[in-house]
Amino acid sequence: MPSAPSGPGSSKGLLPGDDILTPDPDSPVNPRKPYRFATLCATVENPDHKDQYGSSSVPIYQTATFKGVSGEYDYTRSGNPTRSHLEHHIAKISSASHAFAVSSGMAALDVILRLLKPGDEVIAGDDLYGGTNRLLTYIKTHGGVVVHHVDTTEPKNVYDKVIAGKTAMVLLESPTNPLLKIADLVKIARDVKDKALEAIVVVDNTMMSPYMQRPLEYGADIVYDSATKYLSGHHDLMAGIITCNREDLGKRIAFLINSIGNALTPFDCFLLLRGVKTLAIRMDRQQSSAMAVATTLDRLGFTVYYPGLQNHPRREIHERNAEGYGAVLSFTTGDTALSERIVAATRLWGISVSFGCVNSLISMPTLMSHASIDPSVRAERGLPEDLIRLCVGIEDPADLLDDLEHALLEAGAITVSAGADEHVFVRASMQRGPVSISRAVEKLAYDENAISRRKEEWIVSAPGKVILFGEHAVVHGVTAIAASVDLRCYGLASPRDDNKLALRLDDLGGFYHEWTIDELPWESAMYLADSDPSETLDQSLVDAISQKAIPSGKDITTQAVGAAVTFLYIYMAAAVGKNRPSFTFSVRSSLPVGAGLGSSAAYSTCVSSAVLLLTQRVSLPTHAEPTRDPSDSDPGHLHVSHQGRRAIASVVAEEVNKWAFLAEKILHGNPSGVDNSVAVFGGALAYTRAGFARKSGMEPISGFKSFRFLLTDSRVPRDTKRLVAGVSAKKVAEPEVVGRLLDAIQSISDEARRALGDPEMSRDKLLAALSALIDENHAHLVALGVSHPSLETIREKTAAEPFKLSTKLTGAGGGGCAVTLLPDDINNDALRTLTSGLSDLSFVPYLTAVGGSGFGVLPPARAQSDNPLSYTDSFAKSSAAALGQWAEERGRWLYV
Repeated sequence: MPSAPSGPGSSKGLLPGDDILTPDPDSPVNPRKPYRFATLCATVENPDHKDQYGSSSVPIYQTATFKGVSGEYDYTRSGNPTRSHLEHHIAKISSASHAFAVSSGMAALDVILRLLKPGDEVIAGDDLYGGTNRLLTYIKTHGGVVVHHVDTTEPKNVYDKVIAGKTAMVLLESPTNPLLKIADLVKIARDVKDKALEAIVVVDNTMMSPYMQRPLEYGADIVYDSATKYLSGHHDLMAGIITCNREDLGKRIAFLINSIGNALTPFDCFLLLRGVKTLAIRMDRQQSSAMAVATTLDRLGFTVYYPGLQNHPRREIHERNAEGYGAVLSFTTGDTALSERIVAATRLWGISVSFGCVNSLISMPTLMSHASIDPSVRAERGLPEDLIRLCVGIEDPADLLDDLEHALLEAGAITVSAGADEHVFVRASMQRGPVSISRAVEKLAYDENAISRRKEEWIVSAPGKVILFGEHAVVHGVTAIAASVDLRCYGLASPRDDNKLALRLDDLGGFYHEWTIDELPWESAMYLADSDPSETLDQSLVDAISQKAIPSGKDITTQAVGAAVTFLYIYMAAAVGKNRPSFTFSVRSSLPVGAGLGSSAAYSTCVSSAVLLLTQRVSLPTHAEPTRDPSDSDPGHLHVSHQGRRAIASVVAEEVNKWAFLAEKILHGNPSGVDNSVAVFGGALAYTRAGFARKSGMEPISGFKSFRFLLTDSRVPRDTKRLVAGVSAKKVAEPEVVGRLLDAIQSISDEARRALGDPEMSRDKLLAALSALIDENHAHLVALGVSHPSLETIREKTAAEPFKLSTKLTGAGGGGCAVTLLPDDINNDALRTLTSGLSDLSFVPYLTAVGGSGFGVLPPARAQSDNPLSYTDSFAKSSAAALGQWAEERGRWLYV
């Protein structure tokens, strides 16, 4: 095979009627040779459309209309100078008299199929792009057109179906997508014309582009390309190209495009012209790398589909028709689940349904580009469910091979064999055909730590939160002070060996459900493997989980459904490209759920930390004593039970926080990030919403000390949206009044922040200052209209003799919880009297502390029990009030 095709100006002949391909000869003795293809690509010249300023790049005529009544152009739908340049250029490199640019490859096929009428018959290949198959099915169902699918690798199959007077079109691909089947375009075109002269032979040439193959030279009547692919090369536009040499077809196609209005926009024409200039050099690199990848996979024993391999069926026919092998290949593994793991494990290869771009792509056609074809039809046409398609870009081939080999190794498709001088990769099973990789064998692809993690139980926990100052005002740019509360959510991850995942939510109606891991909608999660899955919420995966994986039933609460979707999303996103651990995750909480104390953020943190540990996205120290991150100057939160030590490194906490924020997005849509940050890092922080004059963001309050608080759940449900809307409406109606209230609350937050961070202030003075600020803040919230009679009753009870305690609402108000600051020397008998009195009023009081540690982990190595698997029963049976004590008795925890 030549290293670079010679192009239409050489062995294939000049364009019909075109005299601008080459310069005029200098003399009869020494004529100039025709330009090669790469030169033709880079030279954009149209003698009929000279730019008045001599621009070296075709200008963009970004206009819908043109002035005048007798000019060449009047309306861009019908014609535009930029598009004319593009179409002239495409015709030049495609051996065509006519070229048309439309909005996509499928738009090009739509125009072509509109040449048919009811009763016409179409013969098409049986290995086609999924979108082509979908459109053919549509015209068959709704347009009265008969469609026959045949194996076009045998010309006789096509010939036998051709009927003069009935067969109106033959639609071909070669190589086909995605099995790279080869059709003898020359013979099929000749046979069709011999039997039905009026039949139109159409070729989808997207896989090859004009650089590799020009079917008009072989007898095709119409050729079309998805210019989104190789002609553009950068996936920054969508376009389709139609080329032909017949005047009658050219006029009909031009009429259809003008009537439909799907011609390519001027700006996209400009981009496509720019892309075409580098077509030759891009494809040289791409097909060279594709050959290296195909050879490597073939050597490893996989069944590889690529025309460049010596054993590829009908390779000699392809070499007669084309001038290169292309940059798309596919291979099978023998196991669909194994193929999914390979696709998910790549990093450099982006998961995408398309091809032809400068960056390399990987996909599973049956789950992506060809998913619209019914599975039974796919099976009938021989499309393997485990097929992986590779579309090779211009990256360094060594990097592409390295990434692919690591993905194969991580998925368990290949193993490492020690050679004489270096290690080499070998196929896990060297027999071609089906390869059965059991779950037990799959585990060998991971280290011993990963295996041990699946054999032992892990316990995680995260605190709730209270807003000490600034709630509601925070919506309008006032700083809020939030702190962790030592009522916590706990999660227990218990190992399984049955390839199932389970979630138990005892506090949400006793929800329990099991999922078979391999049956989760992984096809919707594979896109996450191309980047950091914690960066952006993929709503399509949320929808897939909600529709396909969540059980239905009248006894399942809305909260349980949200928690289950969140758990599965975090698990699938974290497991993409990683191991898929099988475990039951049980969740209990000493926090009142739905009371505005950050229970969802604590749950999100527990789910995230457990999943990240089990999928090995984060790791913890294994030595006996807690250690601090040596690069972290923060001494940690001062908390009696945790001795003020920070055992979990900041880098781990930050990663958990990213995933917990992602989980909060699933649960709440657009969270501020305050709740999850407090649940992860503990202590207290000041938060100012972005979009206002003062500095926005979250800042920890260093030196924050733990305080005793009484939290009282009013058990009155809150309507947060209504309350927030009420304050906003009041601000519009009484801007000066609300403005003064917001300024006063800002002053309270500022003063509280200074006091909490002042190491010189005595404990007594600090408590007195906080008490006064609490009373003042609550009064302002009452003025904003967000209190509730139940909260006022709690305030009256705690402020009465002999208690004289300061209480305010926290969170949204309108019900929910009240927080009461407790002095260090409060009488325990008096405290019991107070809590008993609140209980008598049907409130639920909790004695707790504010400002403690963040999320915690009890690794199996730190458990005191000789049998850590004994946790399950005791965890389930422990009361909510006793959960904290139960957890502390299990062993030495690591905390942030």
